[in-house]
Amino acid sequence: MEAINFVIVGYGGMGSYHANGIMPTEGERINLVGIYDVSEKRQTVAVEAGLKSYDSLAAVLADQTIEAILIATPNDYHKAIAIQALEAGKQVVCEKPVAMNTAELDEILAVAKSTGNVFMVHQNRRWDPDFLVIRDIYQKQKIGDVFQIESRVQGANGIPGDWRHLKAHGGGMLLDWGVHLLDQLLWLVNSPIKKVSVDFSYILGDEVDDGFISYFTFENGIRAIVEVGTTNYTKLPRWYVKGTTGTAKIDDWDLSGEVVIATGRTDVLSPKPIQAGVGLTKTMAPPSEDATEKLAIKPVEANFVPFYQNFYEVVRKGATPIIKNDEVRAVLALIDQLFQEAGIH
Repeated sequence: MEAINFVIVGYGGMGSYHANGIMPTEGERINLVGIYDVSEKRQTVAVEAGLKSYDSLAAVLADQTIEAILIATPNDYHKAIAIQALEAGKQVVCEKPVAMNTAELDEILAVAKSTGNVFMVHQNRRWDPDFLVIRDIYQKQKIGDVFQIESRVQGANGIPGDWRHLKAHGGGMLLDWGVHLLDQLLWLVNSPIKKVSVDFSYILGDEVDDGFISYFTFENGIRAIVEVGTTNYTKLPRWYVKGTTGTAKIDDWDLSGEVVIATGRTDVLSPKPIQAGVGLTKTMAPPSEDATEKLAIKPVEANFVPFYQNFYEVVRKGATPIIKNDEVRAVLALIDQLFQEAGIH
């Protein structure tokens, strides 16, 4: 089957990442023809890389040789570009967050349904190695029944870029990083959420959040903390997951950390009291050596194909999308709910 001819609309950080880091790995499935960007500097960079630079979105949509576009613009442009492209007969991949709110997404999905064209969102962090390890631990119950999940990304460089500081463009860290972590969480835990709360950070003085801590309780009893921080000069673990027979900790994306599980042995000695500050404690003493064992954290292969391979198979063969639009909508609806909980409109 012939390759899908693509144009990238928005050739900034994410657009160029697709062009240079993802699409070239797809061999004969994806053929990147060109880009459209309002920046003359980015146009020049694209041409120097051997790509065609279109002078308008209309020119992209009028090109009958182009079958699909990737939208990698600031968030507030996604809806309008997606609808125009779908109506022009193009297949569409959109960066996340897919839209500013669920109402905008519903407009896009209505057009996708009426035109019959494919619309998929690039929730790329379902392929993150650290997430795949946690997913494997959860699904195979390697630490027993999981009852608490803590998912964090933290740094000390503030809000990235320029437009991400602005509310009008859909800036802020809930929409920037939260959309990734919430997608991972909802894809991991197959249970409705019955309770949410959130605390936003505005330490840096921007009009949008520079971080947040959110809390979730699922109907199946699992509790979760999702946290993003941009003013953390030392970081908490990327993942901290508690189960009935063990605990998993992944410190960073390099898969450093440990998994400690109970051996289940009944012939072990009871913990001995330890000095704790100016007192003694048995409760917080480490378990005896025979009571637990450490498991190495090993990479886990995804049991689903890469994003663009899946997109190709959806378009060419009618395959099922790995990232379904109802899942994307659930994440955006949860983001809407968090803003509403905090009184942010």
